[in-house]
Amino acid sequence: MNNGSLTAKCLGLVADKESRGCVEKARAANIPVSIVERKNDEPREQYDARLHEEITSLGDVDIIAALGWMWLLSEEFVKKWNQRIVNVHPSLLPKYPGAHGIQDALDAGDSESGMTIHCIDEGVDTGRILVQKSCSIEPSDTVDSLKQRVQELEKEWYPKVLQQIEEGETDLLS
Repeated sequence: MNNGSLTAKCLGLVADKESRGCVEKARAANIPVSIVERKNDEPREQYDARLHEEITSLGDVDIIAALGWMWLLSEEFVKKWNQRIVNVHPSLLPKYPGAHGIQDALDAGDSESGMTIHCIDEGVDTGRILVQKSCSIEPSDTVDSLKQRVQELEKEWYPKVLQQIEEGETDLLS
């Protein structure tokens, strides 16, 4: 959101790979970028410890805004950041948790899909729901066409929810 309506300060981007599209966008916006690559056969807890160190090195981090994070965080990491990791998921949770929410909605013949912004907990997309927004599924929809509409909702609502958190309108700990 480049219109100035988001007043929360982004301390930086932490990604797992240099090739992620968000890395280029963050650098173009002069946002500090750190890459914490996963090592082959590295235990999840060890990776998450390195991830935690990198995040805390950014400064006084209030919340983690996760987007496109495609693997589970360790229980220890989630507990350290209890109710302070906000995620966006491409389905109307609790329907279709996991990596294929859009395909799952199409396969089920649903008439609507959407996105959910929620807090990450120890489960797979089971955390407390903050906001859900829906869109219709058209008979001609493909994964790509539905994904585009769902991502439009994500782009609109994720910054709004982050701003609500910043202004105290959305309490992560309630």
